[in-house]
Amino acid sequence: MVKLEQLAIELPGFSLGRIDLTVKPGECFVLLGPTGSGKTLTLEAIAGILPISQGRIRINGIDVTRLPPEKRGIGIVYQDFALFPHLSVIDNINYGLRYCKKTNRPSGKRIAELMAHTGIDHLARRDVNTLSGGEKQRVALVRALSVNPSVLLLDEPLSALDRGIRYEIQKLLKSLHQETGTTFLMVTHDFTEAIFLGQRAAILNNGRIEQTGPLIDILRHPKSPFVAKFVGIPNVFPARFKNNRAEMDGFALKLEQKPADASTHIAIRPEDICLHPSSTLDADTNVLIGKISDMADYGPYGEVTVQTPAATFKATLPRREMLALYHSQPGEVFLQIPPDGVHTF
Repeated sequence: MVKLEQLAIELPGFSLGRIDLTVKPGECFVLLGPTGSGKTLTLEAIAGILPISQGRIRINGIDVTRLPPEKRGIGIVYQDFALFPHLSVIDNINYGLRYCKKTNRPSGKRIAELMAHTGIDHLARRDVNTLSGGEKQRVALVRALSVNPSVLLLDEPLSALDRGIRYEIQKLLKSLHQETGTTFLMVTHDFTEAIFLGQRAAILNNGRIEQTGPLIDILRHPKSPFVAKFVGIPNVFPARFKNNRAEMDGFALKLEQKPADASTHIAIRPEDICLHPSSTLDADTNVLIGKISDMADYGPYGEVTVQTPAATFKATLPRREMLALYHSQPGEVFLQIPPDGVHTF
């Protein structure tokens, strides 16, 4: 378990905190946020690499705030692998064992099992400079796990890899987490990656936590405009609410249910918007009229930007539907938004 209590870091031009956060034993917890939000600083503070200005860090109930890195029982994997270029694969893996307590030291058999599990057992004597990016990341993972850490910190572990290799390492990380039972705390800015690997997450923005909870809840129920846009909801609007209606300047939308009293915004996922070249009015559906101002092709799906008199909306469609709209070039399109697709916060 990792517990941060009022954690704060003060640096020139940036401050982090005060952060309260609990990572449960054995879970894969994800720190999400844009570049410069404080994700890596948080990891480095937990690892003991970066001094903190205020607060406490507890690992499995023990206050490690003032302990040196090697006494915290933590492993860390960086996005650039951080391997020793003058050492072989096996020497890199064994390097951390000198700081490992005898009672916690893994056997040679266990290290061999980890190398086999990650598919690098045949590379033991290789110079790390001759390895591919995916192979280097596997070596870095085994090196971090070889000291039997109670917590493994992962700083953007996939960002330096090609797309094809990235998915392989994603599956490997998931397998290692399940096999070892180690608590994983991973930093990423990729929400798709987080959904695949994690159970819960915290969204960081400019050194502050905007939202914490199960990833699926954050995806479905963002609590701020920043979180909504970060998880891929571009249609975010301030609104006033009256019973089961959201009223904006120039238009109003029906809601599935009355929102909470503190609600100030609506968010509409782009995949919840249907576009039609002709009117298909439905008494139970919100219908707006607009003009297509842009289209972007992303392979299996496309993004269509529609300008209405009151606001600009983005909708995602299967590629076939988007191309049909493109070739028909309608003068105006009708947006249909189901009431259960209008989220309030």
